[in-house]
Amino acid sequence: MAIKVSIDASGGDCGIPVTVVAGIKALSVFSDLHLVFVGDINNIQAELDKNSDAQKFTDRFSITHASETVAMNESPSIALRKKKDSSMRVAINLVKEGTVDACVSAGNTGALMAISRFVLKTIKGIDRPAIMGRMPTMNGHTHMLDLGANVDSKPEALLEFAVMGSIAVKYTDNITSPTIGLLNIGEEEMKGNENIKKTSELLKASNLNYTGFVEGDDIYKGTVDLVVCDGFEGNVALKASEGVASMMGHYLKKSFNKNIFTKIIALVATPVLKDFKASLDPGKYNGASLLGLRGIVIKSHGGAGVDSFFQAIKEAYLEVNAKIIKKIESQVALELEATKS
Repeated sequence: MAIKVSIDASGGDCGIPVTVVAGIKALSVFSDLHLVFVGDINNIQAELDKNSDAQKFTDRFSITHASETVAMNESPSIALRKKKDSSMRVAINLVKEGTVDACVSAGNTGALMAISRFVLKTIKGIDRPAIMGRMPTMNGHTHMLDLGANVDSKPEALLEFAVMGSIAVKYTDNITSPTIGLLNIGEEEMKGNENIKKTSELLKASNLNYTGFVEGDDIYKGTVDLVVCDGFEGNVALKASEGVASMMGHYLKKSFNKNIFTKIIALVATPVLKDFKASLDPGKYNGASLLGLRGIVIKSHGGAGVDSFFQAIKEAYLEVNAKIIKKIESQVALELEATKS
């Protein structure tokens, strides 16, 4: 059965030159994938005409015209109320209508969340959607949520995040019982504020595989499969990790360019450096899920390149293939009810 995904082709910092090329790459990798490119039809067609590979897949993609684009600095309320023919809104509408199974956008995060929540609504039993993404670790990757959709989340909301995240990780990473850690300033029971301590008690009472508190460095050690936190802390951790990766690359380049000898060493070490760069490249982990909605929406980095945006499309494909929405709907009520009883 075909998996259909709408692409907000005009969204993000790079727009059509990246989203369309990444889409064609995805079509070449996933034989049962069908795409709907949403945006200015003339610009999309012009990009497709330049792509020789696109001609191989003309029966597996289509274009839906949208006359507007949501700017990266646009107010979510303006995008929601006044830009009803934006590429972002139209792409999400296609999910609501059942024309496609998922939507991928590199556009404004606040606008994407606001429009997605308004159009698709939340799953019964879920009060707030959350953003879940992958983070690089010493042994592969971990998942983390919330990465910025909510701030000052109450314990009950953090429990919902844990339930949704656990189900998503279970079926997309094929982990029978994902381990869950609650981000805190220490591992000891007495550490943290009352909100965190109450959340920990709720998680202990649930049917989830909760292992206790984790600290910031545990994220990158890969101590657990899923790290749960408020959106404020999650977004800070995400941006900090991206900043550290950039800083390390900067100092490595600076050190290897000091003189002729360090340049020779750099040349010899090229394969190692490429592997190092690939391991820490944020684009490799691109594609954050807006969990809790009645439809699959994947948020790509705004400045994603072709390979990075491809990863976001891949994430959408995996979630559709795993029937992630139905699994969350069927299990979230049971998990939450078990906690309340």
